Amino acid sequence: MCERENVQTLQRGMNFHLDAGVSVVLMSRRHNAPYPDRVEDSGRVIVYEGHDSPRCNDVPDPKSVDQPERNPSGSLTQNGLFHRAAQNHKDGMGHAEFVRVYEKIMNGVWAYNGVFTLADSWLETRGRRKVFKFRLEMAEEPSDSDRGLATLEHARVIPSSVKAEVWRRDHGRCVTCGRTDNLHFDHIIPYSKGGTSLDALNIQLLCARHNVAKRDKIE
Repeated sequence: MCERENVQTLQRGMNFHLDAGVSVVLMSRRHNAPYPDRVEDSGRVIVYEGHDSPRCNDVPDPKSVDQPERNPSGSLTQNGLFHRAAQNHKDGMGHAEFVRVYEKIMNGVWAYNGVFTLADSWLETRGRRKVFKFRLEMAEEPSDSDRGLATLEHARVIPSSVKAEVWRRDHGRCVTCGRTDNLHFDHIIPYSKGGTSLDALNIQLLCARHNVAKRDKIE
């Protein structure tokens, strides 16, 4: 994940324009996830929740106050940056922001869910506070020409439970060569040819090189 984004570490869940022209968000749908992110429309849409204020003396319980749009200095928070970009696009003032999405499937293991466009944003009332919501819609993957990789067709988002099962079964390694870095969850029978994303028997781990080589072939 960090190698792909050309950073030493990713500590924030929301990262506006982390890479040239592309933002990055980290999500989780595990039972103990701090935010209720969800996937809709067979994986084509992600509804991502904004992030709370950092805990400090002035904010001992971030879950009790509105999610902030601006920092105390007046600059936009990550919520504010994403919100402004979404509203500008809706108003016809710019292209939709590309967002790469990574999902935590177990401790220390993150899966790449693909690239989405930031289509909409809004404030939603929950209890006594307001939270930001962001609608991300599946998009074509921007070119990876700088890394010499062909563009891969985006597969439907695989449920976290299936990813975790496949990761354990394949021991976190490419089933073809055994590599442990830059792994992809591959549909054995491609989604475009009727393969399911809901059954671990149709999903395997492949490194980027073997995933590109396979593409839509049924082996």
